Amino acid sequence: MSKKILIIDYKVGNYQSVENALNFLGYNFFVSDRKEDIENSEVYILPGVGAFSEAMNNLKKLRILDTLSREVLLNKKPILGICLGMQIMADYSEENGYYKGLGWIEGGFIKLEPKDNLRVPHVGWNNIKIIKKEPLFSKIEDGASFYVDHSYHFKGKKEYVSAACNYGFDIVMALQKENIFGVQFHPEKSQNNGLKLFRSFFDYLGIRKMPR
Repeated sequence: MSKKILIIDYKVGNYQSVENALNFLGYNFFVSDRKEDIENSEVYILPGVGAFSEAMNNLKKLRILDTLSREVLLNKKPILGICLGMQIMADYSEENGYYKGLGWIEGGFIKLEPKDNLRVPHVGWNNIKIIKKEPLFSKIEDGASFYVDHSYHFKGKKEYVSAACNYGFDIVMALQKENIFGVQFHPEKSQNNGLKLFRSFFDYLGIRKMPR
């Protein structure tokens, strides 16, 4: 039996694009914000677009923050955070103040201040440098291009960094710590390379596509 994939809808948008990508690839999944569904699922995707503080407040209002942390940290269920979904996995963010995150990955997110008068937010396609091939980038060539849209970047332990890009300086593009994975770019908007990343993640977890 295939593992239950849950896209967590914590009211910060963009999960529909992830739905479209997983449907195209042929995976069985569902979308929910319910505590019971988090407990009964085996793999999570945490997408997100918007403000860090709003994302954390929504998790608290939905009363799923403690449940999600227990399932990820204690029961070691794998999770993939996308953009804002990756950012809230850290200890903090300096976006519009100082806000605490989930605290799963040591470090935080600070304002982008690139050299050479590069624009912020950092929006568009960027080539990435793969630092750790397995598991997220097992099907992807070094230098592959992904779509990004962000104004804050990770500052923390280098041992968790699995990919980076250059935007006046090196910016963290992907993190991994045990069963916790995150990408700063949007695989659901990155065409073929994004689809390859989803496939790499699910293949690593032994998740099969549904028969068509």
